Amino acid sequence: MADRPFSPAPLLPHSTTALIACGALAREVLALKERHGWDAEVLALPSLLHNTPDKIPTAVARRIHEARRQFARVIVVYGDCGTGGQLDALLAAEGVERVAGPHCYEMYGDGRFAALMDEAPGTYFLTDYLVQSFDHLVVEGLGLDRYPELREEYFRHYTRVVYLAQRDDPALRERAAWAAAQLGLPLEIEVVGYGALEERLVGLMGRD
Repeated sequence: MADRPFSPAPLLPHSTTALIACGALAREVLALKERHGWDAEVLALPSLLHNTPDKIPTAVARRIHEARRQFARVIVVYGDCGTGGQLDALLAAEGVERVAGPHCYEMYGDGRFAALMDEAPGTYFLTDYLVQSFDHLVVEGLGLDRYPELREEYFRHYTRVVYLAQRDDPALRERAAWAAAQLGLPLEIEVVGYGALEERLVGLMGRD
């Protein structure tokens, strides 16, 4: 009798749901998982993908295919994030849902984002993650540490910085003030918590 072809045993999930999250949202998604007791695992992708948003759909697709080997369900925690609809086209083809919203600022703003932009279209937004990573993502990432004169070129049309804070933390406030000073812009702080991110993700997790 011919040997049957070898078939590896399926990997058994230790959590029901994979939450594929942008690295800039991973900490908050982990906190929400703990708050609500979700049977889920957070799989983060590098936040630096935002510098090349055309690569986000490919990276998300790869992670979806990996997650499906272990998890019964996959949810993507990303905004469109500059992909021009490419991410949503991919997710429609894969049959995967994502949390609604164009980007994390709108999610955290929870209905305030449009008003803030109407007040001052030249608003530069910060979140807890960006405050903590500002030196790496912005100062170093944009080369401002090596070519400080680029600040005027990059930020000439900005008029203020608005920090949408997830935590009311004095250390983060101080870091936000430092970040705004690096851009030469006045700082405003709004403590918003998780905003609409929590409501929208709770809604997705509650669906069968």
